[in-house]
Amino acid sequence: MWSYIARRALQALFTLLIITVLCFLLTRFSGDPLAQYATNPRMSEADKAALRERLGLNDPVYVQYFKWLGLAIQGDLGNSFFAKQPVSDMIKQRLPNTIILMLTAEVITIGLALTLGIISAVKQYSLTDIVITVFSFIGFSMPIFFSALGLLLIFAVQFKAWGLPHLPTGAAVWDKSDPVEYIKNMILPVSALVLIQTAGYSRFVRTSILEVLGLDYIRTARAKGLSSRLVLFKHALRNAALPLVTIVGLDIPFMLGGAIVTESIFSWPGMGRLFWEYAQRSDYPVVLGVLLIISTAVVVLTIVTDVVYTFVDPRIKLG
Repeated sequence: MWSYIARRALQALFTLLIITVLCFLLTRFSGDPLAQYATNPRMSEADKAALRERLGLNDPVYVQYFKWLGLAIQGDLGNSFFAKQPVSDMIKQRLPNTIILMLTAEVITIGLALTLGIISAVKQYSLTDIVITVFSFIGFSMPIFFSALGLLLIFAVQFKAWGLPHLPTGAAVWDKSDPVEYIKNMILPVSALVLIQTAGYSRFVRTSILEVLGLDYIRTARAKGLSSRLVLFKHALRNAALPLVTIVGLDIPFMLGGAIVTESIFSWPGMGRLFWEYAQRSDYPVVLGVLLIISTAVVVLTIVTDVVYTFVDPRIKLG
């Protein structure tokens, strides 16, 4: 086990190195960081040239990359060109909000997806299965911005206009003295994420369970006289959940990046909104810092997912 983890860790370091090169080149050539000063009459050309020199933008790209990488290894992601703050501090402020939002959405999604997937599989081709399938396809086919704006319009804007109890639109900051308000701000963005994720997960669970229910060992368990509930939850669900472990393990870090739309629409102060705000300003230290965190999370959780496999299914041995 430990030798496997060590090998995967080395592969992960190499993968991360390649990712940093690609991300650096993409962000560095995506726009001029000083373009924001193009129409600023108080910034002369001499001032721009001095600032460009001070930020190291006149160095060759490979020199800029190695300088950034050397500092990043030490935990220094540089300073934001626009905010004039350390990028690591900006990420530390935003990351907890995104993690809370993503994990809450993921936990609710898994619970709903397992419930709906199991019911749909057990009642295959029944009216219940058809209703779940229809709503799953509707949820899965809706873009995240459409469902998010729809929830915002109905439960925040229209409910308020009708004089009904309505929900806030986000933009919450954790306040120990008022946790209820923070939770109320989470409802709409979490609902938008859950709506999209549950639709896909539930169809996946349904298909996996139907495949497992047709295998010989399930028929053998039924022939021994075990109840349908015991066969389903003790024998079928465990094997059917194996592919779901992979999807969930990889989805969590991707959700850090996929939250850009949700956090922007609901003004949620997380990593996705941070990325979007500073990408528009070509503030590449911030963009690179966010991408590095997401890439590291993807690689690490991929290894964790493989290790978790061995606990979920003892038949799998890591060489």
